[in-house]
Amino acid sequence: MASNASDTHLTRGSAAYRRATLALFCAGFATFALLYCVQPLLPLLAAHFRVSAASSSLVLSLSTLSLALCLLLAGALSESWGRKAVMAAALGLASLLGIACALVDSWQVLLILRTLLGLALSGLPALAMAYVGEEFDPDSLPAAMGLYISGTALGGLLGRLLAGLLSDLGGWPLALGGIGLLGLLALGLFLWWLPPSRHFKAHPLSLSGLLGNFSGHLANPELRGLFLMAFLLMGGFVALFNYIGFRLAAPPFGLSNSLIGLLFLVYLVGIFSAGWSGRLVPRLGARRVVQGGVGTIVIGAGLCALPLLVTSVVGLALVTLGFFAAHAVASGQVGQRAKEAKAQASALYLCAYYLGSSLVGYAGGYVWEHAGWLPLLAVLVSLFLLAGWRARKL
Repeated sequence: MASNASDTHLTRGSAAYRRATLALFCAGFATFALLYCVQPLLPLLAAHFRVSAASSSLVLSLSTLSLALCLLLAGALSESWGRKAVMAAALGLASLLGIACALVDSWQVLLILRTLLGLALSGLPALAMAYVGEEFDPDSLPAAMGLYISGTALGGLLGRLLAGLLSDLGGWPLALGGIGLLGLLALGLFLWWLPPSRHFKAHPLSLSGLLGNFSGHLANPELRGLFLMAFLLMGGFVALFNYIGFRLAAPPFGLSNSLIGLLFLVYLVGIFSAGWSGRLVPRLGARRVVQGGVGTIVIGAGLCALPLLVTSVVGLALVTLGFFAAHAVASGQVGQRAKEAKAQASALYLCAYYLGSSLVGYAGGYVWEHAGWLPLLAVLVSLFLLAGWRARKL
């Protein structure tokens, strides 16, 4: 007897579901490790290349900016080229560029390579979200998206942690080269575990069709709200982690690069909250879960205002817990609310997400340099509260 079409979707508890979620976990892990491994190195890079704090953040901001802008093209191309092959090529190229970053000693060349790395990675996040939306059955989708976001949290953790530790052993070149090799390992596991797409339908490339899809998504008020939330939450989150390293490296804290890298262990709570929040949605609804996450972020940012190391660590943990909970739920809502061209809807969400990382992450450096830590926190809390207010319409 022929299987129903719904039987071909990946269902929680099956072996194919486990392989697919592990593969996507690896993809999310490698994306964030390659992208954000430079974050704990910013004070080191600023000193080595003799640039300001705001200028040093360009090594991250240019990567996320090129990723954001090219996501729109990658999402469009994937509607014709498929999912797995494009994701694998993107991860392989980004890993090689990460290794190349370790071999240069020119600030301008490093920025160019990091910009290209972001461009390469643009072929991965939107496609992963689209793959989840297409291949997993609706009941399994929130948990699968949560596991993918957990992989990004673990990548963010280990990328930053290992970069901090490796930099004390062999400087920033060893840190960047080691993370690039880790990306190649993740690529091998991704290729081994990810099942081929069964529900992908190729569409011929059409400029008018692409623009029509983008305008259709932007005309959807629910999707517009999700895009704005992504910009605000990610922008504030990255800016906080960008400049708290400068604060803790200076008196009265005076922490070493390795100890600053260890602070990213708070990403462990993000791994937990990303998977856990998806399971709360059927019971509490997306709006309550997202607003609860934003409230947790605001409390954590308030603790970071206190001049104590312990409150800064607890505050960072709460910010991370709330951010990944809100992001996991919001990103899952995109796939459910976009009726067609899901990869392009995901690309728009992630474009806003990484634009926030680039623009707020860079602008935060000017607030830090010219006004200080407390005014920077006040600006970031305002962004978080605006995102929580926008979530009321979910």
